[in-house]
Amino acid sequence: MTSGNTYLIALFPSTSGALMAEKLFKREGIPHKIIPVPRQISSDCGVCLRFSVSERERAEKTLAGKVDIQDICPL
Repeated sequence: MTSGNTYLIALFPSTSGALMAEKLFKREGIPHKIIPVPRQISSDCGVCLRFSVSERERAEKTLAGKVDIQDICPL
């Protein structure tokens, strides 16, 4: 997947989208942390969700059709 990276971040077009995603991650038991969007990564929203590379498939399934995702990037 990503060489050397253990975390991914999910970017959202709005803060409300990030908060909804956090709620869904909690419900599904996906380990995560809400963090400020790193400066080098562009986003319309100031927060993003950080999660393990190993949780990518589960995270994408959890968010699919429920929350608009702007992008998923390596951290």
